[in-house]
Amino acid sequence: MIRVVVAGGAGKMGREVCQAVDKDPDLELVGAVGRQSVGIDLAKLLHLKNDIVVVEDLERSLQENRPQVMVDFTNPASVMDNIRCALRNKVHVVVGTTGIRDKNLREIESLTRERQANAIIAPNFAIGAVLLIKLSELTAEHFPQVEIIEQHHDKKVDAPSGTALKTATSIAAKRKTKTPPPMGETVRGVRGGTVEGIQIHSVRLAGLSAHQEVIFGGPGQTLKIRHDVLDRSCYMPGVVLSIKQVPKRSGLTFGLDKLLNL
Repeated sequence: MIRVVVAGGAGKMGREVCQAVDKDPDLELVGAVGRQSVGIDLAKLLHLKNDIVVVEDLERSLQENRPQVMVDFTNPASVMDNIRCALRNKVHVVVGTTGIRDKNLREIESLTRERQANAIIAPNFAIGAVLLIKLSELTAEHFPQVEIIEQHHDKKVDAPSGTALKTATSIAAKRKTKTPPPMGETVRGVRGGTVEGIQIHSVRLAGLSAHQEVIFGGPGQTLKIRHDVLDRSCYMPGVVLSIKQVPKRSGLTFGLDKLLNL
């Protein structure tokens, strides 16, 4: 039985994680942390097996509840402090919070070695999104041009999304012909942002969930690969798999694809 604490447990994604952990026979939810909703009993709200009251102090929760794994779905402003706290306490971490940069990954990798605790960080836990990236890598070898359109709800604080960044860097690593997209802007920024020569367009609107389309172009044809999130439950198989795998995977693992053997 793997004991789990969820940072951001009272948020929308955090609640989904709490319920998924609670339902899995191999996992035990022992704590939830959040700066908002402190004092709320998630057991009553989400019909959990154990009493889980949201607390504000992550370190205290880790020391009192003695989890093997901390799952973090918080925000870019607090995620690194949470990761440092967990690894300092020799607790493995599974992170779905976006906004983690290359310098952060280097720090996390160093901390996992120092503290002998492991980390799995994924830009996206939806298996469909992981497959989209892999299909994009394959397609990149045959099409000279590509652009990415990612769409999210208006409360998402980072742009582009971590998934779009990962898609762009993965495509760039596989491209054989790097034909730049045609440029020229009457309005500055209308062509989006450029990541390794690939244009990314970010849309933020109320009513959206999480959507990404990768459009490849070649002589006389285009190819579109698209993934749409219809419900947050799509992330949970990937999260649960990561919780079960992180004690076994030494150091830092970046990307759910490593767990799926893609």
